[in-house]
Amino acid sequence: MQRHFRNAIVGVVALAAALLLLTAVRPAAGQASATGQAPAAAPAAARTPTPGQFPPYRAPRTADGKPDINGIWQAFVTADIDVQDHDAQAGPHPDIMGAYGAWPGGQGIVEGGEIPYKPEALAKKKENADKRMVVNISSDPHRHDTGDPELKCYMPGVPRSNYMPFPFQILQSPHAIMIAYEYARALRTIYMDPNDKSIPKEPPADSWMGWSNGHYEGDTLVVDSKGFVPYSWFDRAGDYHSDALHVIERFTPVSPYHMMYEATIEDPNVFTRPWKMSFPLYRRMEKNIQLVDFNCTEFVLDFLYGQYSKK
Repeated sequence: MQRHFRNAIVGVVALAAALLLLTAVRPAAGQASATGQAPAAAPAAARTPTPGQFPPYRAPRTADGKPDINGIWQAFVTADIDVQDHDAQAGPHPDIMGAYGAWPGGQGIVEGGEIPYKPEALAKKKENADKRMVVNISSDPHRHDTGDPELKCYMPGVPRSNYMPFPFQILQSPHAIMIAYEYARALRTIYMDPNDKSIPKEPPADSWMGWSNGHYEGDTLVVDSKGFVPYSWFDRAGDYHSDALHVIERFTPVSPYHMMYEATIEDPNVFTRPWKMSFPLYRRMEKNIQLVDFNCTEFVLDFLYGQYSKK
């Protein structure tokens, strides 16, 4: 992976050198041209934006004065394959799937580049990757020990649901925020009213999508989630957690079309310290955009239960 990045950097440097050579004969900004007239400065709005940087922005408000983040959003990263840097690779059964089943390479979303696994947990992660296609459909309490949950159409969990290659919709109200995910019809409710005595502050039971409470810090929606079952993974590479998972997410609108997303992951059973992932979310702007159905259950029935089907 580092070799590929190094080659890419060499190419970028060569391109930059060529551009410098081309622009050497042009008058610099503020200098007179051959006609004796100084070129006009490009307006700020017309300048090419720098990736990762946004001008100051205040989101529009809902009726109750909160930042309005209603809409359909999507991440355009490859973290569902691996949250860390990864090369393109053949997917399962390349002998019959060819390029259809291949997985793209991509840059990681983990801040610092590495996940701080405990040694024994790192070994488990590698075992997960080796057995991500091994499924066990039975009442065995260890049936979730192998097989990527995404492969089996289980709920994706948090934060994975936010960077799968599917859009999701945020719907706000004064007392709660709902996030509807296209994948597997997953849903989350984020409770926003700390004074509502009918809503438990602690998870009443463990679940795939956890129990979420939220509040605003300026324009940033902060979501604190606990109460996860220990079965979901962070990606297809086998990165995982235990039932001690604690996730704090931050959704920060930075333009009418972008939100920066950050998740702090804490699990003392698996990791030596908390760690973060971050990436931008993009507002889908197609006319009449809406979520479409991806009820993957019907797509895995033969895969999971075919051995029990009547031929």
